Amino acid sequence: MREVKFNLVRSFIHDEIDKDIADHKINGCVCTRVPPEPNGYLHLGHVKSICINFGIARAYNGKCFLYFDDTNPNKEKDEYVQAIIKDIEWMGFKPDKIYFASDHYQDLFDIAVHLIKTGKAYVCDLSPEQVKEYRGTLTESGKESPYRNRTVEENLELFYKMKNGEFKEGACTLRAKIDMSSPILCMRDPVIYRIMYVEHHRTGNKWCIYPMYDFASPLLDALEGVTSSLCGPEFEERRPLYNWSVDNADRFIYKPRQIEFAKINIKNVILGKRYLKRLVDTGVVSGWDDPRMPTISGVRRRGYPAAALREFINTTGVSKALSEADYALLEHCVREDLKVNTECRMAVINPIKLVIDNYDGEETLTVSNGEDKGERRVLFTKELYIEADDFMAEPVPKYFRLFVGNDVRLKGAYIVNCTGYETDKDGRITVHANYYPDSKSGTGSTRKAKGTIHWISTKKALPAEFRLYDQLIDETKEAEDAFDRISEHSLTVKRGYIEENLKSAKVGDSFQMIRIGYFRKDEDSTDALPVFNRTVSLKDSFKK
Repeated sequence: MREVKFNLVRSFIHDEIDKDIADHKINGCVCTRVPPEPNGYLHLGHVKSICINFGIARAYNGKCFLYFDDTNPNKEKDEYVQAIIKDIEWMGFKPDKIYFASDHYQDLFDIAVHLIKTGKAYVCDLSPEQVKEYRGTLTESGKESPYRNRTVEENLELFYKMKNGEFKEGACTLRAKIDMSSPILCMRDPVIYRIMYVEHHRTGNKWCIYPMYDFASPLLDALEGVTSSLCGPEFEERRPLYNWSVDNADRFIYKPRQIEFAKINIKNVILGKRYLKRLVDTGVVSGWDDPRMPTISGVRRRGYPAAALREFINTTGVSKALSEADYALLEHCVREDLKVNTECRMAVINPIKLVIDNYDGEETLTVSNGEDKGERRVLFTKELYIEADDFMAEPVPKYFRLFVGNDVRLKGAYIVNCTGYETDKDGRITVHANYYPDSKSGTGSTRKAKGTIHWISTKKALPAEFRLYDQLIDETKEAEDAFDRISEHSLTVKRGYIEENLKSAKVGDSFQMIRIGYFRKDEDSTDALPVFNRTVSLKDSFKK
């Protein structure tokens, strides 16, 4: 895979790293990491972290690693690991190294033993509920565990028994011995190891004790040579624990520095993995890659280009201040990319028949694929499919498409005059018209028509399914539970036709369907019935 060139917009993070380099706090090259937990698929919120971490590393000719925090085997799967790798590569980035917390379980265990030997960790028999009760509050100091002053020898013996599976799950934990009166709650003797009898997706049943994220993450950064831990604002209050873990390991000369940036919030889009997993598990969506999902795999399947996501991050910027982006801005970035990088084709998603009564035979016309994108040949015949919306028996004011007596140009072909229509017993409409032989496009004809519509010859039309997507969350609904705000109109399926030139389209190919929107050919396509997902409509609602 070839990595794309991505220039991250300059921000305060560059300034902080410049200071670290000037103060000789970075030994060698700048090194960052993207640290997902493999307990679900990546979503749009992760895009910002991916772009920032890779963007910073490349700005300093440094390295960016992909680090899997697999310290909670209850929820982690290899399926998620492979999906995350695929998503990051699709985003245009190539990790300089991929590693897992489980690669360093022995190192983390050894550091925990070192903390016990130096009197900085102890085995505690309090239950999770008691640990919470003893912790205190923001205004009240915590209370020391009755097991806090066990001897080093006793703690070592108990910790090895934990490792060897001699205690029941939840019977005890290993806690850091820091300060139960600290104003920072996470420094009040946090749990750093717990017992879990769960098969790990990589290490199997080799281990039955697992480190906590807040203990493992800083040590993994230090062990792998990460210089700059770039993360979300929720980690700011835990930064003292990050530094404590690295400092008290007593083995690192150069230490990683944690720098926080504001997460990205998108209006009416919920990005929490727990919520997204619930959508999948309850069947609201077809899977993590359902095109309605705000996951990277979902928007990829819908047809969003990776370049548009990168541009979205640069447009919203990088700062410490929380802000909310409008989804219309993301769609604007998508349209701007697709406008340049897709060719035009014709499709009819609500077909009715148009019969040109005074036209006989057939001819092949040359039509444009879009500005500077070449041309293609399409068949023109007596009978065509047009959009149902392009005819009105009783036209409203300023309606310039087909109605009896009105002239309309058929795009790339002729101007026709609507002469009438008929409706069969099933309510299907057939429109009739006559064409002007001297009105062919590209011949210099002076005949004009106010409206232009697209069409497909019934002789060469190919059946197709069109999936039209909208937001999962209905912004007009009010409820605390997001599931009570799910829209009933997030997916509309239509059966229509595509022009013959789309027969050779491959899964993943995107096109601008004239007057309808941008579409991507979906994985559900068959030879008999290709499926196209509407990525975005043509109309841009974003206001600069």
